[in-house]
Amino acid sequence: MLVVWLILGFLVIGAILLAIMGLKERETEEDPLQARLAEYVDSGREIHSLEEIELEQPFSERVLKPLGRWLGELALKFTPQNAIETAQRNLELAGRPNGLEASTFIALRFVSLIVFGGGTFLLLRISHNKSFHSKALLFGIIFAVLGYYLPDLWLKSKIRRRQENILRALPDALDLLTICVGAGLGFDGAMSKVVEKWDNELAFEFGRVLREIQLGKSRREALRDMADRVGLPEMSSFVAAIIQSEQLGVSLGKVLLIQAENMRTKRRQRAEEKAHQAPVKMLFPLVFLVMPALFIVLLGPAVMIVIQMFVGGNGF
Repeated sequence: MLVVWLILGFLVIGAILLAIMGLKERETEEDPLQARLAEYVDSGREIHSLEEIELEQPFSERVLKPLGRWLGELALKFTPQNAIETAQRNLELAGRPNGLEASTFIALRFVSLIVFGGGTFLLLRISHNKSFHSKALLFGIIFAVLGYYLPDLWLKSKIRRRQENILRALPDALDLLTICVGAGLGFDGAMSKVVEKWDNELAFEFGRVLREIQLGKSRREALRDMADRVGLPEMSSFVAAIIQSEQLGVSLGKVLLIQAENMRTKRRQRAEEKAHQAPVKMLFPLVFLVMPALFIVLLGPAVMIVIQMFVGGNGF
């Protein structure tokens, strides 16, 4: 029995000593979370907790985007799959402005519907003019429909502006690709030169193609995906020419030279087309805005003099 009690005593004392040593190590050991926070901070101001990091984020990152994702997940349950795919396609064509996802964009449409429709209805209902009360529901429905399609109009304008920027930069990019390939670089190296020299939508797409190739995607698939994301016939013809040159073994430099000449010709034709459209576009402001103001300035004093003469004659 004495031996048993001695063993139990040693076990209890050892457990107490181990607990004390563990507590001391916990007090002196550096918290890994605090170490990560110290690495996260690059400025002179120290941040000591995750709450402070959270508060350092913009309001859109902390509140608006999580709320948009939650509303988007809720809206996806009531949205047809075809509408989701269309929104996803349009966001890809627009270059994903502000990192929008399809769910967030669909939620934005419903929020815009509620804000425009509900806001118009409430403003007309609380108006002091009683005649607006009966028309509040009608105008609320009209503005709700307008609010629902307003994000689509904004996204289409983004798509059009992005495609115009890419189309404007494509001939110069092809010239640079032709020069780089003629100097001995490969096609990937030539695209990296475009990415290095320029900062526009086309350079971003070329950079994305290079990253996808580095991650294991074939060049053919990466170029086709780029053509689908851009949605321009000129880009599709350029990608098709590059893929065919690889398949048939045609010299890439010659293909790029022909494509660059075609792009420059098309750019000149587009410029001539816009020059021919300018007189027609100037006709409306000239007839309805410039000419009436000019007539008022030139003929206004004479008309006033004639009116005064007739009024004065009748008075005598």
